Amino acid sequence: MIVIAIIALLCAIVIPNLLKASAKSQATTCINNLRQLDTAIQQFSVEAGKHVGDTIVWPTDLTAYIKLNKQGSIPPCPAGGTYTLSQVGIVPSAMCSLSTFNPPHQQQ
Repeated sequence: MIVIAIIALLCAIVIPNLLKASAKSQATTCINNLRQLDTAIQQFSVEAGKHVGDTIVWPTDLTAYIKLNKQGSIPPCPAGGTYTLSQVGIVPSAMCSLSTFNPPHQQQ
């Protein structure tokens, strides 16, 4: 009986910390994806002669400028958020729909 109580206590401590670490890891991965998207947007706009305020076609314009995942597409947000792109020259140029999430999925 005591062993079961100790195991339950340890689970009560470990599980919330594990969930918090998982959420932080997903946010960090998403932020790194946003940075890669931002760099890809800058490279594309320079090579294509885009000007401030021009739009970017998602994802076809950026596919050549970013490392694709195993499925051959731009890596998505690991927490299920969606990426939106702003116009060329707007900071940040890529945003995640989970920017109000805790921890936030947004570049600093």
